[in-house]
Amino acid sequence: MSSSFGALFRITTFGESHGGAVGVVVDGCPPRLALDAADVQRDLDRRRPGQSRFTTPRQEDDHVEIVSGVFEGRTLGSPIAMLVRNQDARPSAYQDMKDLYRPSHADFTYQAKYGIRAWQGGGRASARETIGRVAAAAIARKLLREAASVEVLAWVDRVRDIEAKVDADALTFAQVEASAVRCPDADASRRIEDAIDAARHAQDSLGGVVRCIARGVPPGLGEPVFDKLDADLAKAMLSLPAAKGFEIGSGFAGTQLTGSAHNDAFVPGPEGRPRTLTNRSGGVQGGISNGERIEVAVAFKPTATIGVAQQTVDRDNSAVTLAASGRHDPCVLPRAVPMVEAMMLLVLADHWLRQRAVDVLR
Repeated sequence: MSSSFGALFRITTFGESHGGAVGVVVDGCPPRLALDAADVQRDLDRRRPGQSRFTTPRQEDDHVEIVSGVFEGRTLGSPIAMLVRNQDARPSAYQDMKDLYRPSHADFTYQAKYGIRAWQGGGRASARETIGRVAAAAIARKLLREAASVEVLAWVDRVRDIEAKVDADALTFAQVEASAVRCPDADASRRIEDAIDAARHAQDSLGGVVRCIARGVPPGLGEPVFDKLDADLAKAMLSLPAAKGFEIGSGFAGTQLTGSAHNDAFVPGPEGRPRTLTNRSGGVQGGISNGERIEVAVAFKPTATIGVAQQTVDRDNSAVTLAASGRHDPCVLPRAVPMVEAMMLLVLADHWLRQRAVDVLR
């Protein structure tokens, strides 16, 4: 199903942007994991709209309800269903655009595929769908932290041409969250804030890059040939709304190096297994984690809904001009940070469970 993701730690999201609710069903979470709504709410609060002037002004508490799969504070091993009700939906705001195809949106492609679409806010194509992913990933985060000491952390690395300087080895969650735009470089954060403000006042938008690391990932995660860890990470990240590019490790910059400069040399490690002197592989070799820090980057396009007049067509294929209205992020990057973390967590949790099945036979 197109709304499901994962093999063993499997999620299915549901709901539309301006429908009654959105949510997720998580199947495959092991039993007896301590879990309550507060564990999930923390990450949903980082994703929710209305956080600052840099995000959409839509006001949603995004209060999560766990409606199954948890009893007396612990998971049962059965499907966990979580629900977030839409409280500030304004479908009437899209009335004037219901017969138009917004540039760079999914309006035309959804109509072409299904012959029908939820024109109120984009329906399933809206970033509001990611509430289910972030909620499910909060469970994956706790599972990975408690069972394997894995930590996942993302940040805004670049907006347009403003690039942060970040020491990924020393980076902390508090440093990321101290910035209103989730950029831990104070100078770059100020410049990004000014750039987003300028775009917002011009009724335009900006894109950029979110970087994400995973620390403490054990070697051996990944399922060659078609379920390689990096391949699943690429699919996961590119499934996010507005995501247009993916890199792992050295990425495209690695094409400018020779093999002798790019290779990660092995040395004896203190844990009784090899370590690498460098990490241009981004923690994955041959589609399998090598025990080093996993490093990925995800490129996000500028927000498609802008107030600047644009050329488009209506359902009768007649040319019209559209200056879109509504409540939208002038830059998706600050709220994309927990979404990128979510997809990393979901992939790692799924492959960690798959590797446990292999380890049983050792």
